[in-house]
Amino acid sequence: MNLKLSKPLVFFDLETTGVQIATDRIVEISILKVYPNGNKESRTWLVNPEIKIPKEASSIHGITNEKVVNEPKFSELAPVINEMIKGCDLAGFNSNRFDIPLLAEEMLKAGVDFNMDGKKAVDVQVIFHKKEQRTLSAGYQFYCGKNLENAHSAEADTLATYEILEAQIARYDDLGNDVDTLSEYSSHSKRADFAGFILLDEDNEEIFTFGKYRGRKVREVLRDNPGYYSWMQNADFPMYTKKILTQIKEKMSPKKQVNTLADLQNKFNKKI
Repeated sequence: MNLKLSKPLVFFDLETTGVQIATDRIVEISILKVYPNGNKESRTWLVNPEIKIPKEASSIHGITNEKVVNEPKFSELAPVINEMIKGCDLAGFNSNRFDIPLLAEEMLKAGVDFNMDGKKAVDVQVIFHKKEQRTLSAGYQFYCGKNLENAHSAEADTLATYEILEAQIARYDDLGNDVDTLSEYSSHSKRADFAGFILLDEDNEEIFTFGKYRGRKVREVLRDNPGYYSWMQNADFPMYTKKILTQIKEKMSPKKQVNTLADLQNKFNKKI
């Protein structure tokens, strides 16, 4: 195995009802868990999305409403999936911009407080595009010399992504084979949320990337226009973006500042 792992790395792929992170749902998820010793564990589930699958989506991945009507809902699978990825880094193909944000959205809808604390993300597509500028099928042919059978099947795409990363590591001497290096190389920018609505600037301050406040610090916007928080919470933004926004707002809370001062005063009183 070319990968150098200090903890398990989970490759995963989603097939969905569409590409809107806040509103579309998962219809299939496949996970390939690779352990530091090279052992592998894989699971694939069809998922009842609880909404109709558009014909346009079915024509791509072949999953129809009839095929998933008796399959479990994501809320039923969420605890099992969460347990499987716990303590693992994540990898996928276009996963930073799509799969991880959508997985986070589904987890939060299911009541699982999903976050990336302590996790690294490796996006094989970004590595591929930086090196060769191709698609998954072309990448599989280019790196592995194989035709991708059953493309847009979550299981086939997940396995192909793992094999491509292994081949990329073997091909590029400057790429590195540990997750920290791969994660940094495959990241476009430092994101506070998954969907990229809130980024971190050079000073690690959260900034908006959209709308009239594009490029403005989030704290400044929430201070100058408190109603913007309510607007975002009620608008069609991903749940994880709203969660990050709430965390930023809570850190600005005067009550928390008072509590902090009170805590310092109590500590001072104890010392004297």
